Amino acid sequence: MPYQHDTPSDDESSGNIANGNVMPADNGSDADKVAPPDSSVHPYQRLSPDRVLDAMESVGIHCDARILALNSYENRVYQVGVEDDVPVIVKFYRPERWTRAQILEEHAFAEELAGLEIPVVPPRRLNGVDTLYEFDGFSFSVFERLAGRAPDLDNLDNLLVMGRFIARVHAVGQTQSFAHRVNLSVERLAIESRQYLLEKQFIPLSLVPAYESLSKDLIDKIQSIFGRNSEVAQIRIHGDCHPGNVLWRDDAPNFVDFDDTMTGPAIQDIWMMLSGERDQKQGQLLEIVEGYNEFYDFNVKELDLIEALRTLRIMHYSAWLARRWEDPAFPKCFPWFNTERYWAEHILELREQMAALDEPPLRLF
Repeated sequence: MPYQHDTPSDDESSGNIANGNVMPADNGSDADKVAPPDSSVHPYQRLSPDRVLDAMESVGIHCDARILALNSYENRVYQVGVEDDVPVIVKFYRPERWTRAQILEEHAFAEELAGLEIPVVPPRRLNGVDTLYEFDGFSFSVFERLAGRAPDLDNLDNLLVMGRFIARVHAVGQTQSFAHRVNLSVERLAIESRQYLLEKQFIPLSLVPAYESLSKDLIDKIQSIFGRNSEVAQIRIHGDCHPGNVLWRDDAPNFVDFDDTMTGPAIQDIWMMLSGERDQKQGQLLEIVEGYNEFYDFNVKELDLIEALRTLRIMHYSAWLARRWEDPAFPKCFPWFNTERYWAEHILELREQMAALDEPPLRLF
């Protein structure tokens, strides 16, 4: 398995949103965003194999013309063969999504972690200076190809190790703050998502009243939950810490894809590792926290945020698909989206989350 997942592509349905990269944001000033030269054509339609090879040649990498597209929709990621050397991974950032300053801050965080021997994959400095390069309207970075397998989280010992690793990331994350990356917020993930779906009329008219009322009630409840936990620390986190962004090798996890790194509560990097029924999640949590506490103190109060964070992710996922629907890859790869059945099931999922928000949080004892 090659390195870069960048995975909303791991998602097969709205019910599997915990395994996807679903927190894109359009934040920051427009001054340093890269705009496509021809606005009448979607940027990625211009990203031909020849253009990928030309971009690599522009930074001194001599390719052997072997290109393998990897599972990635938010960005475009390729394994590219190199003459007389091992292949590399090149990641083309979605134009106009992040500013240059935001991407460089992502890179700096990954490099900071790697410098402390925390197993992450930072971008390569091909010229000894830069990690982000520009070519024909695209920003791109180059990474080492890292082989690995998906983590077996049914093995409780692996969860213990995962807890240690996440804690080490957070121990570094709390030492300073991001200046440019986004914050995890109800406004960005829920309120703006709801507004977009309603304004752009993605939801069938027959389902609009149900969605409008239910989503408002959910937002009110989530804001109340965040309000009573306002003292929870906001630190630099991975932000999209799900199994699809982990490569397991040498009995340890290696996190890839810091594309959604942000400022937020530590529990955001933990809850997506939990799955199954409540008693299963309870057991998994205990293992993760046992390992976590070896390197960073787990705040029990953050358990109250888990279902609120899950609800934010569900709401944002639908809006993310809607915002990307003009990308030719999305209708092809997510054909079940934007059907009446999809929206009916989405509303049902939100109703289940309304009930989950009223349940007592998981416990450590």
